[in-house]
Amino acid sequence: MMYNARPSLNGRAFCLPIPQFCATQGPGMRFFTNFSHMKKYPIGIQDFEVLRQDGYIYVDKTAHIYELISTGKYYFLSRPRRFGKSLLLTTLKYLYLGKKELFEGLWIAGRHHWVPHPVIHISFSSIGYKDIGLKAAIEQELKRQGKAYGLDLKQEGVALGFRELIEQLGKSGQKVVVLIDEYDKPLIDYIHDPSQAALHREILKTFYSVLKDADPHLEFLLITGVSKFSKVSLFSDLNNLEDLTLAPAAATLAGYTQAELEHSFEDSLHALARAEGLSLEALLEKVREWYNGYSWHGEQRLYNPFSVLTLLKHRRFGNYWWETGTPTFLIRLLREGFHYQLDELEAGPPMFEAFTLDNLNWLALLFQTGYLTIKGYDAATRLYTLGYPNLEVKDTMQQHLLAAYRGVPATESLPLLVKIKKALEGGNLPGFIGLVDALFASIPHQIFLQKQEAFFHAILHLSFSGVGMMVQSEVSSSRGRVDTVVHTRDRIYVMEFKLDDTADAALAQIREKRYGSRYLHSGKEVIALGVSFSSQTKTVKEWRAIPYADLLVEG
Repeated sequence: MMYNARPSLNGRAFCLPIPQFCATQGPGMRFFTNFSHMKKYPIGIQDFEVLRQDGYIYVDKTAHIYELISTGKYYFLSRPRRFGKSLLLTTLKYLYLGKKELFEGLWIAGRHHWVPHPVIHISFSSIGYKDIGLKAAIEQELKRQGKAYGLDLKQEGVALGFRELIEQLGKSGQKVVVLIDEYDKPLIDYIHDPSQAALHREILKTFYSVLKDADPHLEFLLITGVSKFSKVSLFSDLNNLEDLTLAPAAATLAGYTQAELEHSFEDSLHALARAEGLSLEALLEKVREWYNGYSWHGEQRLYNPFSVLTLLKHRRFGNYWWETGTPTFLIRLLREGFHYQLDELEAGPPMFEAFTLDNLNWLALLFQTGYLTIKGYDAATRLYTLGYPNLEVKDTMQQHLLAAYRGVPATESLPLLVKIKKALEGGNLPGFIGLVDALFASIPHQIFLQKQEAFFHAILHLSFSGVGMMVQSEVSSSRGRVDTVVHTRDRIYVMEFKLDDTADAALAQIREKRYGSRYLHSGKEVIALGVSFSSQTKTVKEWRAIPYADLLVEG
């Protein structure tokens, strides 16, 4: 065995056997064992060849891929960012290139016919259109791909160049495979700039129109993206393109299932459980709460791979997926429309159809970008129920929304929210009222006056919900709708807010409508809280709290 001597921190040498190493005893030293058990998590690794050759963990999706290529030819798949679309396309790329050695040990290894095909693989995230313009970037990429196959393309323009590349590659004797990743990125990146987005749409329409008549030369086609934009030829001219987005057969094509998580990362989960001081069962429940929950019209609930891989590598729970791209445009869109209750939302099938740059549906955007997911489906009414997929998304979305409504940086909200939670859990209502005043202090007066009640309800709802308390706003009862019900460990607060009225008027409405009666047998203390808010000073003018049972006696 070979050894590599290195000085230790205390000056004594320790040895590094290859591939193992040990350490001599000494202050601050510990014994190290075989590193063969250490996992390589493919965070940011989107190339299947790199992943396999460098020994990264691969969750075997080849059975799903085999079904895909065996049962169809032209596909479209929409999934949120960081969900494995790019890895899926490069897996297909090397499969069709005939790189059998990369698939050794995987499900598909002994089942696929390893006949090489020419592959056109274009990722719109890496062609540099922001630097040289979309048209020039596509033309440059087509010529680059042609040169890789020894072709010198003569035609100019995105459509003519694309057609020439497909036809020239098709002369090799094998049909061509076309894989296009993030087809919509030139639209999404400029969604805040309608004129530039419209220009990109027309260029893409010209580019994709080539595929309609390319059938004699094509073996397989898969186009992926985040959103389903119409008027880019994909969903009108290419009427043979099968949309896999809500197809049951493709429900687990990207993302990790619970079974895949526990099978592929068993050692890592045990290590994380030890680091967290939890049993494996408790750890799995915590991981589910944080990162599981994505669904595309199937029974399976999925994990976002990026969040899971980052968690297992760093052994710390965090909002990893959100940090890879803050949805500034979406936050602004939600604030302008005063959309802040994003759970238990209902939508019909048309919401999932393609939309245009001129008619952006906020609910469809939230679903397609992964901030909402399908929570249920009623076959009788054909209505879908949408909501947050998990704690990671809900926690961060609510903090960013609250910051947008208050007009402060997102980092300023959480400390205040934690104080609100502690005040309500401890029954410290004077402290809670002071914190409510602080919530509204930063809002410019003229903005607040435009939408008094909307601002008021949005900020309070997001404040309660943003720190993990169970909160219900505009709760229906048999006699009306109560403003807010907040559940803590020991108490239930039934709250009614009035603008430019009295606290007694708010309590009288709670009493008259019997808003808190359904909670009397909950085993928790039920408190009625009436709050009068001044629209002029943006502060609480007066408030009064009383046990709900006593309030009923008063009436």
